[in-house]
Amino acid sequence: MNIPNQLTILRILMIPVFLVFMLGQGIPYHNWIAFTIFIVASLTDLFDGIIARKYNLVTNFGKFMDPLADKLLVCSALIALIELGRIMAWMVILIIFREFIISGFRLVAADNGVVIAASFWGKLKTIVQTVMVCMLIIVDDFAALVFLLIKIDVLSILRILTEITIWAAIILTVVSLVDYLAKNWQVMK
Repeated sequence: MNIPNQLTILRILMIPVFLVFMLGQGIPYHNWIAFTIFIVASLTDLFDGIIARKYNLVTNFGKFMDPLADKLLVCSALIALIELGRIMAWMVILIIFREFIISGFRLVAADNGVVIAASFWGKLKTIVQTVMVCMLIIVDDFAALVFLLIKIDVLSILRILTEITIWAAIILTVVSLVDYLAKNWQVMK
């Protein structure tokens, strides 16, 4: 078990811990702790890929589990955010729908010996979704901290920026799905 695969497993193991704090309304500083765990888990996704490519540690396990771990983390966060009333269910369903479609295509392609790399739009979608989740977790607490420290009410501005980020993530979800299907439709033939 190499380091990139260990990081992938660590990311998966962090999900239940993240959810405990994300949904643990009675735990002091639960949003800050959930935010920190989500950031650390997201960074393991970045680092496992960098390490695997740099040191030629790419494995079949990693090819399968790394994207799955990423999807589990983001989808778990989004479902928890529905529970907390911070994002609409239809948006999360759309995001998860896209992930299932792409995963299905990748499985069919892999079965035919074809590896489908992530596209620019898919990578951008992932970055924006990660930022969106972070903002949804922490926006109210961050605004309260800013007000406490410098007595400026930034909540309205942060909520508008969060809403813009949500819509950017939704648009990129659709664009990346259409791009992916258009570029890889031959896999289904």
